[in-house]
Amino acid sequence: MSDTQLQQAALLSKAWPFEEARRIKPRVSVDGEIIFQTGYGPSGLPHLGTFAEVLRTSMVRHAFSMLNPDVPTRLICFSDDLDALRSVPDNVPNASMLEEHLGKPLTQVPDPFETHDSFAAHNNARLRDFLDRFGFEYEFASSTDYYLSGRFDDVLLQVLRSYDEIMKVMLPTLGEERQKSYAPFLPICPKSGKVLMVPILERDVEQGLIRYQDPDDGTLMETSVVGGRCKLQWKVDWAARWAALGIDYEMAGKDLIDSLALSGKICRILGSKPPAGFAYELFLDANGEKISKSRGNGMTMDEWLRYASPESLALFVYREPRRAKRLYFDVIPRNVDEYLAHLDAYPKQSAKDRTVNPVWHIHSGNPPEPDVSIEGARLDFQLLLNLVNASNASNTQTLWGFLECYAPGVSPESHPALDSLAHYALAYYHDFVAPHRKRRAPTPKEASALEDLIERLQGLSPDADAKTVQNEVYAAGKAAGFEELRGWFQALYEILLGEKQGPRFGSFIRFYGIENSIALIRDALDGRTS
Repeated sequence: MSDTQLQQAALLSKAWPFEEARRIKPRVSVDGEIIFQTGYGPSGLPHLGTFAEVLRTSMVRHAFSMLNPDVPTRLICFSDDLDALRSVPDNVPNASMLEEHLGKPLTQVPDPFETHDSFAAHNNARLRDFLDRFGFEYEFASSTDYYLSGRFDDVLLQVLRSYDEIMKVMLPTLGEERQKSYAPFLPICPKSGKVLMVPILERDVEQGLIRYQDPDDGTLMETSVVGGRCKLQWKVDWAARWAALGIDYEMAGKDLIDSLALSGKICRILGSKPPAGFAYELFLDANGEKISKSRGNGMTMDEWLRYASPESLALFVYREPRRAKRLYFDVIPRNVDEYLAHLDAYPKQSAKDRTVNPVWHIHSGNPPEPDVSIEGARLDFQLLLNLVNASNASNTQTLWGFLECYAPGVSPESHPALDSLAHYALAYYHDFVAPHRKRRAPTPKEASALEDLIERLQGLSPDADAKTVQNEVYAAGKAAGFEELRGWFQALYEILLGEKQGPRFGSFIRFYGIENSIALIRDALDGRTS
C-alpha cells in the first residue's frame, strides 16, 4: 500500500491523532514550523501520566507530519525545575533531609537518592531515561537553564509591562486572602534561596525591577525580574513559555481546563496566540483516585514493563484519551491481547482501516510483522497464562515444551516476541493469578459433562486442529443440557483453571495437548483441586 493511499485516507480518518492534527493545520505559516510541547514538574518521580502526555503528543505530531510532510516540527519536553519544592513526596528516601529545603527551587534541593547534583537533576534524568527507552524524538528543556541564560528575559519584561492587565485576569480567580499576596513574579530570595510568594510593592518598568518586603526581617528588597532572579507564577509562567517559544500545540489534563483558559488570556495579553490542544482525562489508581507524583500511587512504568510489552502500555494510553481510566495490574492482560489482535489485523486492512488501527499510531506508521503465531494460530497472553496455570510452569522452558510439541522446530530464537510474551505471562501469573487461584469441584451435571468430554477427546487425533477440538467441547456442553453454553465454558474455567474466564478452550487444549488436557480433567473429577 502506497504512502499516497494512506495519506488520502488520513485526511478523513476519525482516529483522534488525525483529528487533532487537522486542527493544527491553520497555524502553519510560510516557511514556519510547528512546535509541540509537553510539561513536567520534577517535584516527584515521573509517572505514567507524564509518559502518556509525551506519547499522545508524539502521536499527534506524527499524524500532522503525515498530513503535512513539508512542514518541519519539533517537540519540546519542558521541565519546570525552577519551581519550589512545596512538599516532600511520599515515595523518596531521606525525606527529613528534603524538609530542610522546602521553598527552594528544585535545582537547589539536594538529591535524596544521592545520585545527582539536585532533586531536579535526578528526576529530569529519570524522565529522559523514561522517554529514551521508548525512542521518542524530543528536545529537553530546563526552566532553570532558560531563566538563568536570559532566554526568557524579553517575555519577563513584557510581563512586567503588562502587570496590571495580568492582575485583572488573575485576581478574580483567587480567594480574598490570596488576592492580598498574589503577584505574577516570585522573587528568589538572595539570602535564603527560597522562591518567595510575596506581594510586589513597587515596580520600575524602565529598569526591569520590582520591590518587595523580606518575609523574615521586613527589609525592603529590590531585584531584577530577569536573569533568573525571579520566577513567574505557574499560570503566568505557562503563558509566558507559550509566547516565548512560539508553542503551537500542548495538551493537558482535564483538571487544568480552567487554568488553560486563564493562561490563554495571559498569552494574548503578551501578544501571542495560545496553542491548540485538548484536555485529556486522568488516570486513576486501584481505588479510583487520581495518580500523583508526590503520593506515588498507581502503577509505575517499570511495574507495567515487568509484566507486559511497551506496546501494550502504549495501547492503553492511546485508547479513549478523553475517558478516565483505572490504571492497575488487572488491565494488563486485556491490553496485551488487544494489541496483538490489532497488530495481526493490520496487514489485511484497507488504508482507511489502517489509519484508525492503534498500531499505526503506536509504531509511527510502521508496525512490525506479527511474531506470536505458530502455524497460523496466534497465541495470546490469556492463553499463555492458562498454560502456566494448567502446567504449574515455573519457567519458560516448560511453556516452550508444549509449543514445540504443537509445532516441532519452533524455538525462542525463531519467535523472540513470543518468548518475551511467555516471560511476561509467567511473571504475571505467579504475582497476580496464582495467589488467588482456587479450583472448585464440579457439580454432578458438570462431572457427567466432563466424563463425556474425555471420551470425545479420546476419539480425536492427537494433532486435531483447534476448531475440531472446540466443536467437541461445544458438543459435550450441549449433550449435558447446558441451555447457555456460556455457563458450560465458565464451569470449565472454574473447575479446571480456577478462573472466571479464560481462552478459547479448543485453542487451549490444542496447545496444552489432548492427553495433558484429559489428565487435567481427570484430576478435577478425582477431587485433586487447588
